Amino acid sequence: MKIALFGTSADPPTIAHQQIIHWLAMQQFDRVAVWASDNPFKTHGASLEQRSQMLELSIAEIQPPIDRHVKVYRNLSHRYTLESLKIAQGIWINSEFTLTVGADLIAQMSQWYRIDELLTQVKLLIVPRTGNQIESVDLQRLTDLGAHITFAPLSTPIISSTAIRNSHSIDGVSPSVAKYLRQQNLYSIIDEACDRTKLK
Repeated sequence: MKIALFGTSADPPTIAHQQIIHWLAMQQFDRVAVWASDNPFKTHGASLEQRSQMLELSIAEIQPPIDRHVKVYRNLSHRYTLESLKIAQGIWINSEFTLTVGADLIAQMSQWYRIDELLTQVKLLIVPRTGNQIESVDLQRLTDLGAHITFAPLSTPIISSTAIRNSHSIDGVSPSVAKYLRQQNLYSIIDEACDRTKLK
């Protein structure tokens, strides 16, 4: 089996995350395994459970439905991607794994936990990000560590989870995720629609 792995902080998941997942679903993978992760290089504004729920909501919105072979696997959530891979290898024995990462992570990947061991067990699929320049020295460093790199013919929108948290705005998230953010009172989201109603 060919398995695409996509772990992400998803704090919150944006329309860019949704676009990546949709694109992966259209490729020749037997399964697309998605999970929310606690990135050791970041602090998080929502709990792991909340971020997992938001990923599930985001996937459920995609049309036509892709949940036949795309799913959030909460048991894959781990601080270290290598440990997530080991769990996946126990689920899908003797499968071929492709690790999907955004271009914004490339500069830090060489510092990941036991990265050389990870890169010898997966193919690395990099999703370009508009406005994010990948340095050749960072790619070479990963190649030297054993990475087999390909690039997705995809460029995600200029939107980031960090920008959403900092702006307290729902711009850049899908409708169901926006609703969830309001319900859970996450990131001190400013409800512009509500504010406009008060001004009338």
